[in-house]
Amino acid sequence: MPSYERDETEAQRLDRNYSELLQELRVAQMGVQILFAFLLGIAFQQRFATIDDFQRDIYIATLVCAAISVALFIAPVALHRAMFRRGLKDELVAFTGRLAVAGLAFLALAMLGALLLIVDVILGGVAAAVMTVGIAVVFGLLWLALPLRWRWREGPVGADDSRGTVH
Repeated sequence: MPSYERDETEAQRLDRNYSELLQELRVAQMGVQILFAFLLGIAFQQRFATIDDFQRDIYIATLVCAAISVALFIAPVALHRAMFRRGLKDELVAFTGRLAVAGLAFLALAMLGALLLIVDVILGGVAAAVMTVGIAVVFGLLWLALPLRWRWREGPVGADDSRGTVH
């Protein structure tokens, strides 16, 4: 098993972990903000008035999931401001890690909802269900199963491993 020890103080480790988390969040933020903008825009299209109740429900659920994802991904900025210079970096890093995981879950739900809605409108319910389940499996494998498999195979990496932070 490789060694992940670094020659850094606890404060340096926390700063690095927080910086790495923020970099990861920037990638996810951009994607969810584009999806959210798309969702906001389609409600004002002429064809939107012709969607059925199921499609309208999927749209609303997807819009809400995207909004929650945006809130979760941007929350670390507000938290950092509130906790700045209070000696709470350890708590900030741990909580930001949890926010990132929750944000990714809602992002996946929003993306799946958008896929379900669009494919249902274009190809119908059966194709939409099949595609959405297939893509959900892809998300589950890439965003959950694979990372967990690697984490379990490699074992704990550091003292803060149980808090969901990066190393």
